[in-house]
Amino acid sequence: MSADVIAEHLGVTKDSIYVWIANREMPAHRVGRLWKFQITEVDAWVRGAGAPDAADEKLD
Repeated sequence: MSADVIAEHLGVTKDSIYVWIANREMPAHRVGRLWKFQITEVDAWVRGAGAPDAADEKLD
């Protein structure tokens, strides 16, 4: 899945996805210049308290 699809699946912006990759070790795989995701890995990461609350998220 692409970052756009994962962002829509989680109901967040694509910018949030990239911040989570950098700061929270969101499970993602780099293929060339693109990030790809397995939806089962992302769902498990969210269930394991990997995704921050909106108040915790800081976009620079």
